[in-house]
Formats: sequence, structure tokens, C-alpha cells
Amino acid sequence: MAKALVIFLHGVGSNGDDLAGLGQHWASLLPDVAFASPNAPYPFEHAMGYQWFSLTGITPENRPARVREARAAFDETLQQLMAQHGLADAWDKVILVGFSQGSIMALDALAQGRHPLAGVVAFSGRLSFDGALTPASHTPALLIHGKADGVIPYSESESAAQRLQAAGVTVEARFEAATGHTISSQGAMQAAAFIAQCLQD
Repeated sequence: MAKALVIFLHGVGSNGDDLAGLGQHWASLLPDVAFASPNAPYPFEHAMGYQWFSLTGITPENRPARVREARAAFDETLQQLMAQHGLADAWDKVILVGFSQGSIMALDALAQGRHPLAGVVAFSGRLSFDGALTPASHTPALLIHGKADGVIPYSESESAAQRLQAAGVTVEARFEAATGHTISSQGAMQAAAFIAQCLQD
């Protein structure tokens, strides 16, 4: 049985295979860690792929409500994976690694403190949470965002880091000058090192 589980959360219109390769790259760096990269629960309306919540008609004002509505299916997806890996209810052995919309869901779970996660990595994300933050204080977060991101501005991760830190979360934020809306090789290595540290604590 693995000692921990890393769950990848893909972006909108993508699928689990998009991030699964990271687990293959990290396997030698993170021994005894299992990796899972599920499809999001809902089909993407405009093309092939999946989504955690719909972007149709979305605005900055209604995005937090969309995220709230997506929580039940999101948590069910995680719980099924944890059970499959023999880690049912062992949230303290789970690390979420999100990209874009997947990061939005991961940061929402962190901000609400629904689960005592071992850590959260958010690539190119934003914190779409409009209430008071009530995080589990021991769950650290790594936020990585490219300054050349034309989809989600890196200022979203700056804002998320400030809000999470103000709520007592240990946050490491890294901003890459030439990176767009993607995961760089440097960012991937930084994330692997962060996860290793989370599992040592």
C-alpha cells in the first residue's frame, strides 16, 4: 500500500491523461507514493474533454457559486480514488495538484478547510472563494504561476497567496517570467520537491 496519494486535477476541457505524465516523472523522486489523475465529473460542453464546473455564462460574480455547487462531485471523485488506493478517509496522506480549473477546486478545498490535506499545489490557478477562509492550519500550499499567462493572470495567484497567508496557511508562491498558461519543467521539479517535504513533516 502506498504511504500517500497525489491526485492530479486537470484544467477545463482536458482529461486525466493530460497530467498523468507528471506522476511518471515524479515516481522515482517520490517513492511509495501513488498517483491518480481522474477525469473531472462533467463533460465539457464545447468540445471533447471534461470540466469541474461549467464556464457557460460565468462571471467573476457567479464563479464562487459555481465552485460551491461543484464541491460534492469533486469530493466524491477524491473519495473514490482514496478508497481504491486503500486510503479511505486518510486525508492527511493526500496531496492535491491542480492546473487552472483544477487549481481552483484544490484552492477552494484548502480555503474552506474541508479536509486535513497533506498539501496543495496550484499551477495557474485562482482562489474563487467569497467567504471567510477557514483552512486547516497545517496544510501548506505551493502556488506556481507564469507571468506570461494569458488565460488566468498571475495576479490571481498573488491574491490567493495573500489571502491564504492572512488566514494562517504556510504558502510558497513562485512566479515564472516567461511561462504562459502551462506547467514548466522547472515548476514541475519545484512541485515534486514541495510534495516530498510535505510527506516528511
